[in-house]
Amino acid sequence: MNLTRPLRTTAVPALLTASALVALTACGTSEADSAAKGSGSKATVTVRIPDPGNSGVLALGKKDGSLDKALSKAGAKVEWTGSAGPFAPAAQAMNADQLDIATGSITSGITSLAQRPGFKFFTAVDPDAAGEGILVRNGSGIGSVADLVGKKVAVNQGGTGEYLLLKALAKAGIPADEVTRVYLRPDQTAAVFNAGKVDAWAVWATYAVAEIGSGKAHFVADGAAIGSDNYSLNAVRTEFAEQHPKVVQALYRYLHEASAKEKQNPAAYLNVFTDVGPTAVTGKAKEVQTEFTAEGGTVDPIGPEDIERFKAVAAFYAEQKVTRTQVDVAAHLLDVGKLT
Repeated sequence: MNLTRPLRTTAVPALLTASALVALTACGTSEADSAAKGSGSKATVTVRIPDPGNSGVLALGKKDGSLDKALSKAGAKVEWTGSAGPFAPAAQAMNADQLDIATGSITSGITSLAQRPGFKFFTAVDPDAAGEGILVRNGSGIGSVADLVGKKVAVNQGGTGEYLLLKALAKAGIPADEVTRVYLRPDQTAAVFNAGKVDAWAVWATYAVAEIGSGKAHFVADGAAIGSDNYSLNAVRTEFAEQHPKVVQALYRYLHEASAKEKQNPAAYLNVFTDVGPTAVTGKAKEVQTEFTAEGGTVDPIGPEDIERFKAVAAFYAEQKVTRTQVDVAAHLLDVGKLT
């Protein structure tokens, strides 16, 4: 089986969606472990994955049954658990054997790996050159990263937002302490940003789409301008991967193929369950999301070049004192092509 990935460009995180605004909550005991304990048992393996909401490849896979169909070939099925959201609580849920699969950025992944992780990463999606960056309100007078000096910027601590801001400042040669970091949960930041209580917001597509789509905000520097190495990754609970490698392989294949289809036809993966209400992406925001996804890439295996960039992010985080020491990311990666 050839799982070698094609050459990739940039990408929008394939599992995170514009509707994933609430923190993950999870409960229950894995049927996977129960099945594994039964001698010769052929019970169906249950894969616990955060509910994908209203958009993205998993949302469509949930609606049309294609994900369960793909996993059934490996003797597995999905249990949708909680809601997709920040990676930190998802990592905690995996560590507590309450979740098997989650999605997050390499930046939030590194801070979670700095703890005592019970998970490993098995896929990579290239940094989102178009959909993440430093967001400012139109008419703010902030025309460059240099204009952030003396200003307040909202970031999520230890995650994508803090990384994007620090990376942008470093590239511009601006000491980090010349800009005030305001630590906020991303799902609580829009109101603060729009009220003018912070001057800018370091953010990614999940939250940026609505702001840009409103016509009232724009990126003063996007991921490409910042030189972001902020990959999106899929993580699997370590014990689950050890017990059910073929299930992890089957999930990878599905995500890879579905993300390629999403890139070709982004609109088909928006508003999967409803086109009205708070989870729907409408109007200009829908156009923005479609453009970001079309410019994106696919879910692929983690290659040597990716690992080097992961190491660079870990070194940067240590240098910026986000982590106490440089995290060894390579020790927590799986080669999905070698799972048997």
